[in-house]
Amino acid sequence: MQTQTLHAGVAGAAAPTAAAAAQDGDGLKSGVSWGAILAGAAAAAALSFILLILGMGLGLSSVSPYEYNDKPLGTASIVWIAFMQLAAAGIGGYMAGRLRVKWAAIHGDEVYFRDTAHGLLTWAVSTLLMVAVVSGGARAVLSGAIDAGNAVATAAAPVAGAATANASGNNGRANTYFADMILRSPNGEVATDSQRSEVNRILLTDLAAGKISGEDRIYLAQLIAKRTGVTQAEAEQRVDLIYAQATQAAADAKNKAAAAAEQARKAAAHSALWMFVALLLGAFVAAVTAVVGGRNRDHARVVVTQRTI
Repeated sequence: MQTQTLHAGVAGAAAPTAAAAAQDGDGLKSGVSWGAILAGAAAAAALSFILLILGMGLGLSSVSPYEYNDKPLGTASIVWIAFMQLAAAGIGGYMAGRLRVKWAAIHGDEVYFRDTAHGLLTWAVSTLLMVAVVSGGARAVLSGAIDAGNAVATAAAPVAGAATANASGNNGRANTYFADMILRSPNGEVATDSQRSEVNRILLTDLAAGKISGEDRIYLAQLIAKRTGVTQAEAEQRVDLIYAQATQAAADAKNKAAAAAEQARKAAAHSALWMFVALLLGAFVAAVTAVVGGRNRDHARVVVTQRTI
């Protein structure tokens, strides 16, 4: 009889505990409060976007961690990016911790871990939201390395000799500097567009090959001799001189492109490192503020419960 009474007492004591656990969701539901996480992430993303617009309005053209610039981030931009991350992550993490469900009958260490995880998840979701919202964000982050590679490839391409050409006229007709030098006449005779195009194609082809062919050299010398009246030997010397100048111009253009690509690579690396530091700070602050928000929520509930009693 006493054993049955003891069992009944234990069952009666366990029933409220199980009911409370079921009410609080402990052990019966996931430990992740997605509603609180999404709410915090939305607040963090919105605040981050507002601060981004404010920074741009203040003249900080490189304040976005989702936008690449061909110059490294300045001190003001770095400070603003860090402030954006700290403020947005702090607000988002605190809201996620404050709005989460109450975890009763859970060990303190587990509560601490869950709050930290909620803060990190809030930071991750808000970061992904910002990348999705800002147009071309993912492409912009990687554009430094992509553009640097494209610049090197363009500089090394056989058509690099085209860099020696000037811009076309208003009517779109090709008019290159070295082609005009070949066709320049002392009597002021103007070369036709077809002649310019032909000479230009010859020069570009030979520049791509790395040397001028004997047939092209003779043909260009004949054009010079016909238009200027100089001897064939003098015309060939002129062809050699003009081709050497074109080769040097192409090499200079290639070197400038390589230098620009290297500068872009260094700027991208410098900016990426500071972006990494800022985002890492944001993750840390979100985790800490989520713990603070969770503890404040639990403390507020305890106070309300005591006053009710």
